[in-house]
Amino acid sequence: MKNARCFLPALAASALLLFTFACGGGSSSSQNSSGTGTSTTANTVPVSVNVGPSGVYAYTNGVFVSVEVCKPGTGTCVTVPNVLLDTGSTGLRLLSDTVSSLGLSNTTSGGQTIANCVQYLDNTYNWGPVATADIKMAGETASAVPIQIIAEPDYTFPAAPASCGGTPNDTLDTLLANGILGVNFVLQDCGTYCAPGTTSNPGNYYSCTSSSCTVTTVPVAQQLQNPVALFATDNNGVILALDAVPAAGAVTGSGTLTFGIGTQSNNTLGSATVLTTDDYGNIATKFGNTTTDVGFIDSGSTALFFLTSALTGLPECADDNSFYCPASTESLSATNSGSNGANSTVNFSVANADNLLNSTNDAFSNLAGPGTDPSIGTYFDWGLPFFYGRSVYVAFVGANAGGTTGPYWAY
Repeated sequence: MKNARCFLPALAASALLLFTFACGGGSSSSQNSSGTGTSTTANTVPVSVNVGPSGVYAYTNGVFVSVEVCKPGTGTCVTVPNVLLDTGSTGLRLLSDTVSSLGLSNTTSGGQTIANCVQYLDNTYNWGPVATADIKMAGETASAVPIQIIAEPDYTFPAAPASCGGTPNDTLDTLLANGILGVNFVLQDCGTYCAPGTTSNPGNYYSCTSSSCTVTTVPVAQQLQNPVALFATDNNGVILALDAVPAAGAVTGSGTLTFGIGTQSNNTLGSATVLTTDDYGNIATKFGNTTTDVGFIDSGSTALFFLTSALTGLPECADDNSFYCPASTESLSATNSGSNGANSTVNFSVANADNLLNSTNDAFSNLAGPGTDPSIGTYFDWGLPFFYGRSVYVAFVGANAGGTTGPYWAY
C-alpha cells in the first residue's frame, strides 16, 4: 500500500482537539482586514497533489505548495518546493537541508537555543530548533517569522527528548515532504499556553544546550507563527480550491491557494456556507444517528477519517485497519453544523481503499478510514478528499473575514 497519513497535531499533546487552535493566542491588528476589497496585491499561488519529493515512497493525497524563504532583511532566498499545505496546524516547518544555504540564525534565550516539538495523531513528531526567516508567496511577504528547522539525523543538535515522543518525521523518507506549511485558524502554534506565566504548558518548546533539552516557555511573538496572518494585506484567512478528480482517482491534482477573504475581487465568500467553530476549533457533524462535536476540515489528512466501523457499517481493510474497504463504493452523506446555527449537508462516497491505493493513482476523493482517539473518542476529520471540487475557506481567529469574524470554515 502507498503511504497515507494524518497530520493533525496529536490530541494527547494538549488534551484539547485541534491542538493548534486550542493553544492559539489572540488576534493582532494586522489580521483584522475589513474585507473592503481594496487590496491589489498578487495573492494566489498554485498547489499540486502529487507523489511528493521522496524518491522512495509515493505520497497519497498530499497537497503541496512552494514557499520562498529568505534570510531576514536580505535578498538571499531559496524557493522550497513540495511543502505540504496543512489547514490542521500552524507554522512553517522545513527540513534543514532545504534552507541550509541561507545560514538562518536559531532563536536563543539566556544563551540557549529554543527548539520546537509537534506531535501528530499518527504518533509521529517533528523536532528541531526555531529560526527566523522572511517568507514570500505570490506578492505577499511576512518578515522575521519564527519557523521550525526539522533536524536531519546528522544535524548538529540534541536528539528529541523522551517527552517529544513517537516516531520521528525528521528525514525526507519519513516526512515525504520538504516541510509543512500550517495555515490553521490560529496565529501561533501554542500561544499563551506556552508563554511565560502559563499554568498548563503542554511542552511544545524546549531550551537546549549542545547536549540536552528541557521544557520551557516562550513569549508568543517568538513561537511559530501562521505566516499568512503576518502579511501586510490579505491576512485574514486563506482559500484552498482543488479541481475535482474522477471516482477512480487521478495521477495528480491541481488547484490554488488564495490569501485573504473578502479583501479582493478573487476571494469573496460568494454563496459559501459559513460554519463558525466552538472555542476549540470544532464544528458538529452528524452521520446517520451519530453526532460528534469534534468535526474539522484538515488538508493535511490524506483521507476522510470518521467514526468507527461499528457506527458507519463500513468494514475496515483486512491488511490495514486505518482504512475502510467496502465491497463496493458507498454513497453517503453527513451534516455539518456551526456554532452560528448554520448547517450544510455534504454528499460523499467511500471506495475500497485497497483498490484505490494499489492503483497507479495518488489523488482520491473517496479514500476514508475510522476516526477515533483515546483522548476524545470518535471524530469526523474532513481530510483532503473533501477539498476536491470545492473552495474551502479558513478564517483566522479574531479576523473580520468577508463580514464574519473568525474562526470559521466556509465552503
